[in-house]
Amino acid sequence: MSRTVTRLEIFFSGRVQGVGFRYATFQVAKEFEVNGEVKNLADGRVQLVAEGTAKEVNAFADEVKERMSPFIRKTEDMTSSGEPGYKNFSITQ
Repeated sequence: MSRTVTRLEIFFSGRVQGVGFRYATFQVAKEFEVNGEVKNLADGRVQLVAEGTAKEVNAFADEVKERMSPFIRKTEDMTSSGEPGYKNFSITQ
């Protein structure tokens, strides 16, 4: 039987590149049972994908948003569920 996870994808806009956003997000991820990735996008945004239980994913996202709030102007969140696609949490790009 396969396991279904909650997947949250967030696009952060604002002053989110060049300020340690990805590293800080990676550090926050260590405090939660989530897998996924965080990466810079060519358009200046940062994309975060997190998978896990709905409770863990939402708590993780809330903590990232709180800690990085001085740099975030706008967020776009999309939630879905499905098969796990990540085995750990990493910084890419």
